[in-house]
Amino acid sequence: MGHAAREAVGAIDQGTTSTRFIVFDRSGAILGQAQREHEQIFPKAGWVEHDAREIWRNTRTVMREGLVRAGLEPSDLSAIGITNQRETALLWDATTGEPLHNALVWQDTRTDRHVAALARDGGRDRFRALTGLPLASYFSASKLAWLLDHVEGAREKAEDGRALFGTIDSWLVWNLTGGEEGGLHVTDVTNASRTQLMSLATLDWDEGMLGVFRIPRAVLPKIVSSSAVLAETCDPFEGVPVAGILGDQQAALFGQTCFAAGEGKNTYGTGAFALMNTGPEPVASKAGLVTTVAYRIGDEAPAYALEGSIAITGALVQWLRDNLGLIRESSEIEALARSVEDNGGVYVVPAFSGLYAPHWRDDARGLIIGLTRYANKGHIARACLEATAYQTREVLEAMERDSGITLSELRCDGGMTVNDLLMQFQADILDRETLRPKVSETTALGAAYAAGLATGFWGGLSDLTDNWAVDRRWHPHLDAERRAALFSGWSRAVERSFGWVEDEA
Repeated sequence: MGHAAREAVGAIDQGTTSTRFIVFDRSGAILGQAQREHEQIFPKAGWVEHDAREIWRNTRTVMREGLVRAGLEPSDLSAIGITNQRETALLWDATTGEPLHNALVWQDTRTDRHVAALARDGGRDRFRALTGLPLASYFSASKLAWLLDHVEGAREKAEDGRALFGTIDSWLVWNLTGGEEGGLHVTDVTNASRTQLMSLATLDWDEGMLGVFRIPRAVLPKIVSSSAVLAETCDPFEGVPVAGILGDQQAALFGQTCFAAGEGKNTYGTGAFALMNTGPEPVASKAGLVTTVAYRIGDEAPAYALEGSIAITGALVQWLRDNLGLIRESSEIEALARSVEDNGGVYVVPAFSGLYAPHWRDDARGLIIGLTRYANKGHIARACLEATAYQTREVLEAMERDSGITLSELRCDGGMTVNDLLMQFQADILDRETLRPKVSETTALGAAYAAGLATGFWGGLSDLTDNWAVDRRWHPHLDAERRAALFSGWSRAVERSFGWVEDEA
C-alpha cells in the first residue's frame, strides 16, 4: 500500500515551552493530540537554555500518546512533518548522540557583545543583503560560535565531523531516523535562513559567513526542501517517512495556505509575527523587516517572505493582570475594554524593552499617555488591546512599502484571536478584512501539509487551499476620518516613547 492511501498525517510541533504531536486527517481536522512541557533553564540573567535530551524524550512520548488518542497505528500515517521553535542552537556528539551542552534558546542574549563587535565594522545591516537578517543575538550563528569557543573539545570535534550542529528540527530528524546508527543530518531552507549562515540567493551555506563566525563546514547539516521525503523513522515509529520541515512562523503561513505573493498572516501570541509571501524573489527591506525563506516544495523554486516581529502583544495583557492587577484572568480584558465606548484619548505604547519592527529603537520605553480625569481602567484596558492592532498596522504598512504589494486581507491565528473586540478593531484600523480560520492550530497543520504533499497524501496546493475555511470574518466599519485620527494619535505616542533611555556614557 502506498503512503498516499493511508488515512492521516502526523505533525511534531516542538515549541519554546512544550512539544506536541497532532494527527490530522485529509480535511485538516484533528484526530488526536498530546502535549508535554519541558524545563526552561536560566543559568544567568539573559541566558536561556533547554535540555535537548528532555525534548527528544518528550517528543517520543507525545508521538506515542497522540497516535493512541487518534486510535491509529504507525502504519496508518502517510508521513510525519516537523515544525520547531526557530534559531535555538545545539551541538551534539555524532558517535554517542549526547548533546555537548544545553541548547541555547532563541531568546538567549549571551552573545550580545560578540554581535556588537561584528556590527562595529560595517553596522548591524552589513550582512542583510546576503542573509536577509540584521546582526542580532537572536539568530543561530553567534550561538554556534559561542558553543564552539566555550565547550571543551567542541571545535576539534566539529572540524572533523565528530560533532554536529543543528536547530531543533535537525536534532529531531537525526534521532527519529537512527541517531548514531546513521541518522540523517539535515535542516530545511526556512530554518537555515534563520542561522545567518545561509545565502538567500544560493540557498547554501555561505563561505564568507562561515569565515566571519569561524564555523567549520563539517559541523553543518545538509540544507533540504521544506516538503520532500527525507528518510523513514526508526524510533519511536518504524517506517513512517519524515517528509516535511518548516520553522514555526513559516509553518503558520503554510497552514494558512498563503501560497500567492501578497497573502499574509499574523500570529498573535506573547509577541506577534506577521509574514507576507513575496513570491519567488527575495525582497530586501528598507523598512526594518527581515527577509526570509517562506518554504520550498521539492525541487521547485523557493517562495520568500517578509517578516515583521512585534515584541509585546499578549504579554501586555499579562502585564495588566500580573503587574497592575486590573484583571484576574487574561480573558477578562475584553469585557473591561467593552465597558467604554472608545479609548477616551488614551494610548499605551508597550516598549518595555525597546521597540522591534519597524522602529528598532532600544532606547524606547513603555508609556501611557493622554490621561485626563475622565480616563478609567476600561480606557487603559482598551488602549492595551488597541496597541496590538496599531503595531500590526505599522508592520503591514512597512511590508507593503518594501514589496509594492497591497495586502487584500489579513489571516489571523494565535491565542489573542479569540478576542472579538481586538479582531474588529484590527479590521477597522487596517481598513481590511481580518479572518480567523476554522483550524486554529495553523503551525502544526502547516508542517502536516508540507509532509503530506511530499507523499501524495494531498495532491497539490489546491487541495490545501480547498481545506482552508473561515471560522469568522470581521469587516472594517470605521470612517476614514476617525481611523486617521486614531492612528495619528498612536504615531505621536510612539514618538514620545523614543529616547527615554539615555546613553549611559
